Amino acid sequence: MKVVILGAGIIGVSTAWYLLEEGHEVTVVDRQADAALETSFANGAQISVSFCEPWANAEAPLKVLKWLLRDDSPLLFRPRLDPAQWRWGLSFLTQCTDGAFERNVEQLVALGRYSHESLKSLVAATGIEYNRLERGILHFFSSQKDFDAGAAGAELMRTHGVDRRVLSRDEVLKIEPALAAWGPRIAGGTYTPSDESGDARVFTQELARRCIARGARFLYQHDVVAIEKAGGEVSQVTVAEQASGKKTVLKADAYVAALGSYTAPLLRPLGVSLNIYPAKGYSATLRLKQPDRASVVSMIDDARKIAISRLGDFIRIAGTAELAGYDTSLDSSTSRVRCEALVRRYEELFPGVADTTEANFWTGLRPSTPTNIPYIGRTKLGRLWVNAGHGTLGWTHGAGSGRALAELISGKQPALNFEFYGDLPQPVGSRLRPHLA
Repeated sequence: MKVVILGAGIIGVSTAWYLLEEGHEVTVVDRQADAALETSFANGAQISVSFCEPWANAEAPLKVLKWLLRDDSPLLFRPRLDPAQWRWGLSFLTQCTDGAFERNVEQLVALGRYSHESLKSLVAATGIEYNRLERGILHFFSSQKDFDAGAAGAELMRTHGVDRRVLSRDEVLKIEPALAAWGPRIAGGTYTPSDESGDARVFTQELARRCIARGARFLYQHDVVAIEKAGGEVSQVTVAEQASGKKTVLKADAYVAALGSYTAPLLRPLGVSLNIYPAKGYSATLRLKQPDRASVVSMIDDARKIAISRLGDFIRIAGTAELAGYDTSLDSSTSRVRCEALVRRYEELFPGVADTTEANFWTGLRPSTPTNIPYIGRTKLGRLWVNAGHGTLGWTHGAGSGRALAELISGKQPALNFEFYGDLPQPVGSRLRPHLA
């Protein structure tokens, strides 16, 4: 079949790779000059099956209210006159129960494990290098209350087959000695040795080049002008080259929308309603002045809800989420506060280790659903498929989401217990109930 993919982030490029594996002819369209230059560009760098937890839980509403007026809060909700935002927020509240949380965890972990195995096989087959570190992920806590909650979360993960271990302060420092300066403030931690880290942008761009070498066509710096439908199905997609304005009509047997946060507004005029809302995330990438004193194990600082990952001679600090529309600027007062908070926290944890005077700040829109479960499957329009809504787990779920959708398009049933979007057959013995997204 001929397949057109809209979007060249980790999700779109992974989908392209696995469609090629299935023997299809693939064209990928993206408005940027290369792959992974938007949401996949400078994320937290973690492959974190152990942290496939939805934002929505019983304690979330109170926390969001507490953080409402803090510009440096981990999750910032800025109310707007935007029906999509309010729809998302109300749906999010319905997921803030223990039952919904456990149900959503089940699906997220299933996709995470399937995706991690897919990624490992893909890397073994291609030899792609991307500052990969297979040293696990360490989650440390600075208060006893948070540590107790983290231990409970680890127990839940173990029921789903994730080896998330509970550690004392001394055990945390043994796994990552670089935390010694902060050691007296650490209450404990959890650790999953099977998790890993690496540069999502580098990986995605290298995978895109390998797709091209296998015959895929990538139309970079092209905008989607129109998606046309006829007889209840998509009939063609028109794209335009940015430099010349030249339009190209793409006709295919299947079309995949993998445009992250922009997927929902693109498909809304076609009558496809996806409850995806952008969560503006931030990161800072710092050059290490003293690499020997820097952390190597990828970490999550629970107090600030940030990820810290080593990328060669650089360190990536990423986190916070701001539900405030499609703004990606870094020059607002709120953005400056949030960026500076990342650097300040790293200096608190690892004083003098990194050059904080030349931080490379970045922001991107995480395409979030109220459940954190992505849309993967076929829409009600014939030939139109979707692979979007991965939130903060795009890197963790990327390879598996691409593989699963390629299998679905090819008429196969992916081997995981996951509720795919649309009118698709479910795995035998599935116990999952529909998710609200």
